[in-house]
Amino acid sequence: MKKLLMLGGSMQQIPAILCAKEMGCHVITCDYLPDNPGHRYADEYYNVSTTNLEDVLELAKRLKIDGIVAYASDPSAPAAAYVSEKLGLPGNPYESVHLLTQKDLFREFLTKHGFHVPKAKGYKTYEEAVKEIEQFAFPVMVKPVDSSGSKGVVKIFEKGQLLDAVNEALSYSRGKRFIVEEFIEKKGYQISGDGFSVDGKLLFTSYGNELYSRKGTREYVALGEFWPSLLSECLKAKVDNELQKLITALGMKTCAYNIEVILDANDDVYILELGPRNGGSYIPQLIQYATGVDLVSYTIKAALGEACTGLKMTETKGFFSNYMLLSTVPGKFKELWFDEEFKKKNLLDVYCTCSKGDEVYAYQNTSHSLGTILFQAESMEEMLEITNNIEQYYHVEVE
Repeated sequence: MKKLLMLGGSMQQIPAILCAKEMGCHVITCDYLPDNPGHRYADEYYNVSTTNLEDVLELAKRLKIDGIVAYASDPSAPAAAYVSEKLGLPGNPYESVHLLTQKDLFREFLTKHGFHVPKAKGYKTYEEAVKEIEQFAFPVMVKPVDSSGSKGVVKIFEKGQLLDAVNEALSYSRGKRFIVEEFIEKKGYQISGDGFSVDGKLLFTSYGNELYSRKGTREYVALGEFWPSLLSECLKAKVDNELQKLITALGMKTCAYNIEVILDANDDVYILELGPRNGGSYIPQLIQYATGVDLVSYTIKAALGEACTGLKMTETKGFFSNYMLLSTVPGKFKELWFDEEFKKKNLLDVYCTCSKGDEVYAYQNTSHSLGTILFQAESMEEMLEITNNIEQYYHVEVE
């Protein structure tokens, strides 16, 4: 029986833990949160931080693992690459994975290799940034270099807003660095989804349309996505080609990716993120509903060095969405309310992390999420009606 080390045991990581078990693996989980719900499904658990490279390496050596996975976790991805490289296990270059999880290094790489990229620069302190801020064209985005899920991301319109934005970004940065980058006006929806390469060739992508901001939430905070993508076949191919160029330049091998891309008014492709891991918010599960492709099992196979045969581009059939469970007001969690017709006709899955009486925060980034729902629609018109009026279909009741 092959031993697979899974980095993390959050609720979002349970599908990967269960998948590995179903595939006959001896599953070991580790992180610094022993109460995480995923650990109860594993064969073994160790209290080791998934961001401590040497501690994870030592654990992997001691347990004589056959593979390592950082499922749906940007912070854990470098540790998985580091361990696989050191132990000669299937994986991807540590240097490339590290670069993909550091926004300032990623932007520098994109610029060096001729990709479209907004003007951007990384900083450690407000004092460094304020000296150069007027070299940027406002508005600008201020972001932690090493966070995901809109955490610490602030759009500012003038120099006087910089200090507060920097302080917020740094509060979410493990490495205490942030990036300032010019805002690119996107055409249509932001492109969001997952992909998978085998031996460096991008064999599969599935894109949805990113949903941002609603009444009572902060601007440019992710709320969810809906499928299928509204991209034309020509533009989808253009995005795929740019991603393939990047994967080749990075020397990536067999890997799942979480993808965030925008097109500008000229249809130029800007790759915002190429996360070297499966998407969070149950994107792989949504993609399986939409295409029938089980990206989780391919991720497990890749980690064990098994052939990923059969993976190919697959068209979306139907209309699907993942949407954050959130409250626009703070309080104590009481219950989830769903419209009865929506619950019966549309709702597919509910992943709620809250229990009655738990503290609820007004949603400002995904750290305030209470979970995710997956739902379907009969047409694009119905999907747009639901996502544009989501408060009529579900809400979080607080007291």
